[in-house]
Amino acid sequence: MENEELLWNRHFLTICCSSFFIFMTFYILMVTLPAFVLEDLHGSKQNIGLVTTLFVIAAVIIRPLTGRWLDEVNRKALMVGSLLLFAACSLLYLFIQGYAALLVLRCIHGFAYGVAATATSAIVLDVIPERRKGEGIGYFTLFMSLAMVMGPFIGLTVTDHAGFRMLFITVSVFALLACIFGILTPVPSHKTQAQTLGNWNIKRYFEFKALPVSLSGLVLAFAYSSLSTFISVYAKSIGLGNVASYFFIVFAALVLISRPFTGRLFDRRGAHVLVYPGILLFMAGMLWLSRVSSAPEFLATAGLIGLGYGAILPSLQTLAIQAAPSHRRALATSTFYVLFDLGFGLGSYFLGFVAAQTAYNTMYFTAGMITVLALILYYFLHHRAQKTGRGTAGAEGSHPNARTT
Repeated sequence: MENEELLWNRHFLTICCSSFFIFMTFYILMVTLPAFVLEDLHGSKQNIGLVTTLFVIAAVIIRPLTGRWLDEVNRKALMVGSLLLFAACSLLYLFIQGYAALLVLRCIHGFAYGVAATATSAIVLDVIPERRKGEGIGYFTLFMSLAMVMGPFIGLTVTDHAGFRMLFITVSVFALLACIFGILTPVPSHKTQAQTLGNWNIKRYFEFKALPVSLSGLVLAFAYSSLSTFISVYAKSIGLGNVASYFFIVFAALVLISRPFTGRLFDRRGAHVLVYPGILLFMAGMLWLSRVSSAPEFLATAGLIGLGYGAILPSLQTLAIQAAPSHRRALATSTFYVLFDLGFGLGSYFLGFVAAQTAYNTMYFTAGMITVLALILYYFLHHRAQKTGRGTAGAEGSHPNARTT
């Protein structure tokens, strides 16, 4: 019984490291490719958006298929194959000399990323003890959060001091490490499911029981995209460009400090005690960010937003997974991230449009207010449905020691 409850084992560590380097590669390229398009490929500002959008669209398209494949084929082979393609695409940036070639590469890279990120997120569920799902997923997403901070910092630092060629070499090394850790991961045996649904039945690609909380995740990603995409230019516009690189360091620090407590709290008390305060903290931080005028304020908002984000994301992901039957958890994972990626892509485009038509502070105010929708969706689609007996079994209180709030 003791071994069954062990979280920090080889299985868990290697899959977390593989996911970490996948997202390191993703976030490095996300913040540096705009400058590469403008400076090396002599593209326009409109070209920048398409480079990100095509990648996200490719990932969104492939995730539902990946969820199906994970339930029907060999998981280890699917993960390793996608990681090899991911590493190959990362290496090919070294040879890009034209904008059209970059767009093609971004599409293929997006497909590889969608499969690899979904596979690692599904496989980790098989190695986390059932009674420690909230804590385990919390730590797994912490690796993603650390990559979200370290990636942009490393990418911008390497670009400033060594140029794009060294940047792409760095990215290739990280992608190779993701592949190596994936290969080293002992994937537990998984019984493939016999399918009674037709090839074109939508239930083979989406887990509808995961949709209620996934919609809140979509709204969260929509608002969060404004940070990943525009925080550096916003900081420069208000005279705080010299502290912009520290925003995500403070953000990650609060996520790191809070994660051990939030994971255990989820397993013991349920999601509500984390989701509601988390959304309110995230919203307050975004609204405050729209009005900052000094470096201490700017960094304080990063901490507030990080504290909220660190409570919300793993809670919603865990709920989405627990809502589904055990044999459809991979589909639930892909469904959650399809909506999350979709929200991120839509947010980057529409909030960028708001910033272009008004100002960056108006954009952050808008993003903060939109976050209210995540709270409303969570209450009406999950919390109230659960109280009236219409919620899906296993979502809240699935652990013997969890209480609804």
